[in-house]
Formats: sequence, C-alpha cells, structure tokens
Amino acid sequence: MGWEALGLWGNDAVRVERLTGGVANDIWSVRIGGQLAVARLGKRGDADLAWEAELLLHLDRNGLTVPAPIPTTDGRLFVDGLVVMKYLEGGPPQSADDWRRVAVTLRELHRLTAGWPQRPGWRSSTDLLVADTGTRINLNAMPAEAVVRCRAAWARLAGRPMSAVHGDPNPGNVRMTADRVALIDWDEAHVDVVDLDLDLPFNAAGYDSEAQNIVAQASAAWEAAVCWKDDYAVRRLAEVRPVGRVTG
Repeated sequence: MGWEALGLWGNDAVRVERLTGGVANDIWSVRIGGQLAVARLGKRGDADLAWEAELLLHLDRNGLTVPAPIPTTDGRLFVDGLVVMKYLEGGPPQSADDWRRVAVTLRELHRLTAGWPQRPGWRSSTDLLVADTGTRINLNAMPAEAVVRCRAAWARLAGRPMSAVHGDPNPGNVRMTADRVALIDWDEAHVDVVDLDLDLPFNAAGYDSEAQNIVAQASAAWEAAVCWKDDYAVRRLAEVRPVGRVTG
C-alpha cells in the first residue's frame, strides 16, 4: 500500500516535506487533522512495529517526551510499515549541561523499562557473546579477529543492568527545549545493557575513568557490528582495543 495508507489517518492527511536522517526508512513531515506530525515508511514487520509502539506509548504515559504513535481513524498504530508519530520541537544538545540532561532522561527510560521484553528478532550485546546474528548484526560477516575484539568489549558489561535502550542517542536524535528533553528515532531501540546508551559527550553520565573506558569500548564495538562494513564501522572498530594488548 505504501504512502497510499496515509489516507487511513484521515481524508485530509497529506505529506509536506521529506525529512533528512532516514537511512532504512522514508520519513516525511505530514499534516493530520491540520496538525504537523512525522510519518515513517519502512520494511519492519508488524511484530517489530508493535513492540516499538507499545514502548513509546508506555514512555509517553509515564512522562517521557517521545514521538508517540498517532492511531489511524480506526485505531491502528501502523499499517503496512507506515507509522505516524507526534512532531517534537527542539534543537540538539550542545553544552555539557545539555548532555547531562540527556543522561538523566536516558536513565529514566532505563528505570521505566527494567524487565522489558526483547524486540522481536533482536539480540543484546551480551546475547552476542554466543550468538552470531540478530536483526542488523551478522558477526559472520566480520573478520574473526574483529569478532573477538567486539565480544571481549561486550563481555566487560556482563552482569550490568538491562532495560530497553534507545540505541542511538546522537545529537540528531535529541530535541531539547528549556523545559524538556525529547528522544526521537527509536528505530534502533531494543533491550540491552543500559550503559550502551550512556557513552555520551562530556562523560555526561558521570562514569569514573575505568568505567568510561569500558562503556566507550563496548559502544564502539556495537556500532562497528551494526554498521559493518561501511567506513564508519571500520573507524569504530579501530577504537576497540585488540585482545591481549598491554596498556599503561
């Protein structure tokens, strides 16, 4: 059905402008009932989209500012890969204080979703200590030495708290105003070790030096595996310490 499904949100529903930032999805600003919203068309299955919608509704009900899904006129939260969400104003974090506010928001996300079920088809970083694949990750496609490095980095997070994580809290996915922090683009959200969300600029999460190093290594390993094998993934893998390397 594609974009024709937008009519299920109302006879006056219309696309306005294509938005940047989408890689796996086609993302547009739209008007629904005269109000600005965001629509995303992708290839994710119904179970995956249902997981995301339930998570966003849960967070919205509990006070986090997120792009909660807007239902169709007959109550559906998605149709054939199309999702319509609230439009959120704001700009990216810039200062250390801004990023500390982001860290507080992420920790509230983690608190609210302790025990949340895994996104269908996904694996956490600790799952990938033994599993080889999960949604966008295929460790079999990586060099064996790279897999060893990534798994060693993730193993250092074993036993840490787990919850739903945003998965990609980069500046482009944060919309800040003076009184709130909003997180957008939940396409990478899944259940994982909470620290993977907290490798933030200015060490905004307040880790000591040893913990910050562990988190940074694990985060770099995750992004290398998810994006393998583009140039960004290669750069991120270079940040993951080779196993057995002596430091100090």
